[in-house]
Amino acid sequence: MLERGAGRGLSVAALAYFEQLKISPDAWQVCAEALAQRTYSDDHIKFFCFQVLEHQVKYKYSELTTVQQQLIRETLVSWLQAQMLNPQPEKTFIRNKAAQVFALLFVTEYLTKWPKFFFDILSVVDLNPRGVDLYLRILMAIDSELVDRDEARRNTLIKDTMREQCIPNLVESWYQILQNYQYTNSEVTCQCLEVVGAYVSWIDLSLIANDRFINMLLGHMSIEVLREEACDCLFEIVNKGMDPVDKMKLVESLCQVLQSAGFFSIDREEDVDFLARFSKLVNGMGQSLIVSWTKLIKNGDIKNAQEALQAIETKVALMLQLLIHEDDDISSNIIGFCYDYLHILKQAIMLAVMKKLTYDEEYNFENEGEDEAMFVEYRKQLKLLLDRLAQVSPELLLASVRRVFSSTLQNWQTTRFMEVEVAIRLLYMLAEALPVSHGAHFSGDVSKASALQDMMRTLVTSGVSSYQHTSVTLEFFETVVRYEKFFTVEPQHIPCVLMAFLDHRGLRHSSAKVRSRTAYLFSRFVKSLNKQMNPFIEDILNRIQDLLELSPPENGYQSLLSSDDQLFIYETAGVLIVNSEYPAERKQALMRNLLTPLMEKFKILLEKLMLAQDEERQASLADCLNHAVGFASRTSKAFSNKQTVKQCGCSEVYLDCLQTFLPALSCPLQKDVLRSGVRTFLHRMIICLEEEVLPFIPSASEHMLKDCEAKDLQEFIPLINQITAKFKIELRFFSSGAENVERVLVTVIQGAVEYPDPIAQKT
Repeated sequence: MLERGAGRGLSVAALAYFEQLKISPDAWQVCAEALAQRTYSDDHIKFFCFQVLEHQVKYKYSELTTVQQQLIRETLVSWLQAQMLNPQPEKTFIRNKAAQVFALLFVTEYLTKWPKFFFDILSVVDLNPRGVDLYLRILMAIDSELVDRDEARRNTLIKDTMREQCIPNLVESWYQILQNYQYTNSEVTCQCLEVVGAYVSWIDLSLIANDRFINMLLGHMSIEVLREEACDCLFEIVNKGMDPVDKMKLVESLCQVLQSAGFFSIDREEDVDFLARFSKLVNGMGQSLIVSWTKLIKNGDIKNAQEALQAIETKVALMLQLLIHEDDDISSNIIGFCYDYLHILKQAIMLAVMKKLTYDEEYNFENEGEDEAMFVEYRKQLKLLLDRLAQVSPELLLASVRRVFSSTLQNWQTTRFMEVEVAIRLLYMLAEALPVSHGAHFSGDVSKASALQDMMRTLVTSGVSSYQHTSVTLEFFETVVRYEKFFTVEPQHIPCVLMAFLDHRGLRHSSAKVRSRTAYLFSRFVKSLNKQMNPFIEDILNRIQDLLELSPPENGYQSLLSSDDQLFIYETAGVLIVNSEYPAERKQALMRNLLTPLMEKFKILLEKLMLAQDEERQASLADCLNHAVGFASRTSKAFSNKQTVKQCGCSEVYLDCLQTFLPALSCPLQKDVLRSGVRTFLHRMIICLEEEVLPFIPSASEHMLKDCEAKDLQEFIPLINQITAKFKIELRFFSSGAENVERVLVTVIQGAVEYPDPIAQKT
């Protein structure tokens, strides 16, 4: 039915007829016979015959008998043999279609019925140029079939079997083809280079990345008709996954040869098509080195990582030359390397900063001198650099810190203190490097919030707060306070952190420096989380009871906290009581329990001061009295417009304090110290109390203005201003105190009038 020339003109009727033949159950045999016997010379008929066979193999092969399947194999081999004798090669589109049919038959039969597929093909084609051409086309068609994702399992089995049975033979055939045709048949040579590039991604690289192959490929780089394909082939080789050190050595050896051959002199090359391929190759080499560097860093191989980094840096000048080339294709092909290099540069700077942030072994934490002060300043500079990097690559900084933090905290028990400290420090620094409004680090950006939350969870659950070094301990507390909002997200961790503050790790640490800083940080922690503190209030108050004791000078007892540190503890206690959910009666009772010991001690110490003869002892007693007043004053900082003294039922307690402290104003000894403390307390009470404070003002004023000097008046006037501003009253309410004020004011005014005016004297 297929007459010679029947396909000429390809009318619509003829095409419909051919489509009918394609699905006919017996038509494939007619086509197979026509191909084997070379019945037709018309190219379109030959192409159609291959299409019919393709359809049969692809969709109906399992329906054929063993004999029929054998017939198809024999037909294809016969056709291939005939190509060796043809005076003219078939058209390219016919050869490509034939290769597709061979490839389909290969993936169908290789694992079961045709294991010697490649050996049979090679025995036919040998080194005949037409046969080699078809052999290479078949290999490329097979490669296309083996990347079909829908047949992943089948393809893996085929590749594994090929690696075991025939890949070394195929590689040897490629080498022979390249060696025979590199100078005589550029088309076949380029095809072979394309095949090598396609297969190198999944075969043993040592079969290709060896002296004989690489030297031949480098030789092809100097042959104008081959060098573009040689470039692409080398690109596939350097892109092959392999050991990072081996990859680095391979890339460097290639670069040395290419550079010595003059390929790095971009300005001398005029062939933009070749330069586009060469740019792609340089891009691949650069990115491969960066992948090697990343793996080596991850594996902790610092020596080889440094070599990889140096290898990368030697390519930067070439990279920039290609990037600024006037041809856009050349420039765009190198952008991947540029991007990755920027990434590695930022990462390298980050790693350097992280390393340089680390304390030296010689750093003296207990007695910080000039060297230590210089390092602290240096750390501030490094922090600014890290902040700047965060503006450029916030995700990279977060990932880098998370990696360092997680790996360090995982083994903190066996890690040196400086490494543990800097890991926590980096987490601390992220808060400013990646700023958010109102410290909302644990909301908004999900990936960032999740990373910070994971690190904070690790910090508070790892047990690192028990590390036996002051720098680590301090960094732990600094960080939990900086990220206090973490505990509103995961409040279950509050008890363990509170215990760390309250036991030997914090307020009872052996180091006075740690105790002092912890007192301040504990105050901040409690204030920021006051709503979450209610279940722990009375337990905390009981645990800090001994830290609240006023230490008179004569008992010789060295308190754990200085008086300045105790101010923070008293403030913390006040915050806990005032912001609790207790009724006013309970708040009053707790506040009285807090302040009564102060009042009792104050009375005793004031009596001792009145009797003291030694001036040094007088001064120490006065300081202690002043501390007592200061502690009581500090507790009042917990009150606010929402939680006033009156609402909390604490007015009576503070009035009792006022009544207790005012007699100190009449003490003739250490007047400056005592009056200063009581005056400050009065200022606080005027702010916190209502009109119930007014009856105490006349007496206080009288004592403060008795035997006063100009300085006393200067310090007293703000108190009067504060009272009049709040209560809108006049000085006449102050009885004799007002007379004292008036008398002193008159004296001051008279003195000012009598004092010579220096400007007037000049005129």
